[in-house]
Amino acid sequence: MAGARSRTHQGWPLLAHSFRPFFLLAAIQAAISILVWLPLFYGELSLSSAFAPRDWHVHEMLYGFLPAVITGFLFTAIPNWTGRLPIQGTPLAALAIVWLAGRIAVTCSAGLGWGFALAIDAAFLALVVAAALREIAAGKNWRNLPVVMLVALLLAGNAAFHLEAHLEGAADYSIRIGISVVVLLLSLIGGRIIPSFTRNWLVKMNPGRLPVPFGRFDGGVIALSALALLCWIASPLSAITGIAMALAGVLHIVRLVRWAGDRTTRERLLLILHIGYAFVPLGFLLHAAASFGALPASAGIHAWMAGAAGVMTLAVMTRASLGHTGQALTASVATQAIYAAIIVAALARVCAAVSPAHGEVLLHVAAFGWIAAFAGFAIAFGPLLVGSRWRALAIPRAAVPAR
Repeated sequence: MAGARSRTHQGWPLLAHSFRPFFLLAAIQAAISILVWLPLFYGELSLSSAFAPRDWHVHEMLYGFLPAVITGFLFTAIPNWTGRLPIQGTPLAALAIVWLAGRIAVTCSAGLGWGFALAIDAAFLALVVAAALREIAAGKNWRNLPVVMLVALLLAGNAAFHLEAHLEGAADYSIRIGISVVVLLLSLIGGRIIPSFTRNWLVKMNPGRLPVPFGRFDGGVIALSALALLCWIASPLSAITGIAMALAGVLHIVRLVRWAGDRTTRERLLLILHIGYAFVPLGFLLHAAASFGALPASAGIHAWMAGAAGVMTLAVMTRASLGHTGQALTASVATQAIYAAIIVAALARVCAAVSPAHGEVLLHVAAFGWIAAFAGFAIAFGPLLVGSRWRALAIPRAAVPAR
């Protein structure tokens, strides 16, 4: 892995690294979107979006919130992969503005027109893919090209979402495409960073059994997962899909066990990564059950989206925000409260799908937990990200290198 080059950013610290604006924007948008969603779901609120209420909610989570987190992560990681300078300053601000314009265009698309909203919304991921490909090619870092290709598939899924919603009245295939890409990204990136971070901590703090690094077994699990997800996109309730999902789920459990997460309970900043990844096999297994009529299909979807995506994004956002600003790599009380809130939200959302009789109460618990987690991140980490001299008391500073 190439070492990152650096240069001193003379402007606003918020624009010094991509994780700063995009993690903060993603957290704010995640909290506001769910705050709006329940009144929208119950018919107490209306939006001027061309999307149906469900599609607006799904789109803003899948193609709005998550691309912001992915961009923050990707453009923070790429300089380490390639040894090139990071995107910062005016280009980074422009990228953030395009993302914000997409959120406004989608929400106001009934008045602006669906085609205009598509063009504005898709422009963000198109710029991200183009910039990432340029950096990967310039740094000859072809090993990480699959990550960028998955982001390109997310771009394709976003464009398909707009087209499908306009032509068919609702988006279905493009929702499954986007979710599948997110699951594969979590599987690929999680399979690299979770055992790596765990190994680094265990060697120093808890010598003994170490996680197995990314290898052929992991590649095979991801390949099988991709096949299962392709079956799910094409025919979500078929027996073949159910069998493939069940096998992928079991193999992801084996993969997770190999990472020695049970030895990280003393450091919640690490443990949360393992907990978040556990929702990946859970989602596969719940989808397998749904394929045979045992559970509603939404249970597996929310295990992946509220669980795996929600928990792991916060795990990565908190760790990267601390590590890349020179803070101590440990979970403060405030950070642990954020983790507790998102775990409650994820479990409540899955249970709401499994137990419709208690659905309304569980939906409100899930919404409250989600909003508390992401608003909590914005409050606790926002001053750190914008570069304010004030630092949350719960975030201790330490003279440690960013990593």
